[in-house]
Amino acid sequence: MRLLRRSDTGDITLTQFSDKDIPHYAILSHTWGPDAEEVTFGDLVNGTGRDKSGYKKILFCGEQAAQDGLEYFWLDTCCIDKSSSAELTEAINSMFKWYRASDICYAFLSDLEHGKQSLWDCKWFRRGWTLQELIAPSIVRFYDAEWNFRGDKLTLRSELASITQVDPDVLTNAVSLAEVPVAVRISWAARRETKREEDRAYSLLGILGINMPMLYGEGENSFIRLQKEIIRNSPDMSIFGWTRTNTIAQGGQYSGLLASSPADFEDKD
Repeated sequence: MRLLRRSDTGDITLTQFSDKDIPHYAILSHTWGPDAEEVTFGDLVNGTGRDKSGYKKILFCGEQAAQDGLEYFWLDTCCIDKSSSAELTEAINSMFKWYRASDICYAFLSDLEHGKQSLWDCKWFRRGWTLQELIAPSIVRFYDAEWNFRGDKLTLRSELASITQVDPDVLTNAVSLAEVPVAVRISWAARRETKREEDRAYSLLGILGINMPMLYGEGENSFIRLQKEIIRNSPDMSIFGWTRTNTIAQGGQYSGLLASSPADFEDKD
């Protein structure tokens, strides 16, 4: 796992750690801006990217981590070498574990204006990847567009549960994910969106306790593969309890036992 460190002079550096040597760290949850404005692994290696708008997120995370007594921090934009398919696969399969192991998660709500109270319209709650980033960490602190602290997962649990349909006891770790039926866990992602179709499945891996390789380009087959892995690894029969309004799939073919997307599990509570 690579972690970022902010020096006393403000320089940002990357350090690689083996699993047994990972120090305490903070982690950022956010929605990506335009790809060209996010700081990448290559940018940090080459000493570039400071002029990108995404660099502000790195600075905030480093400064806030230091205030919280943490030397290291992690961001998905620049701590993963996405040019390596093997590294990307390992990272996606490890993502839930990394968020769970963090000391603190900072959730940056980039469209929550200062003075606006309701979180309902924030795009952070509509993205696929942020679901596990809400559930996995013990501590999640929310910040608005101007980096003002707006509350944490514990104090906001009722509002968060209303927005996400995730039980408050799951959010606060009073109930483990293993106690929640698979169909219910998938239903939490029913209305969430991802830039790539495959990520609708891949973003659920940690929540469902599944590991599998990434095959970008496979389209909705990624969700079929995910369901097959669940069936192979779990006796939970709720995986078959999905519903589609139109029971005939595109092209006039019946869909069979497996759903085509998380949307087919909506309202499975």
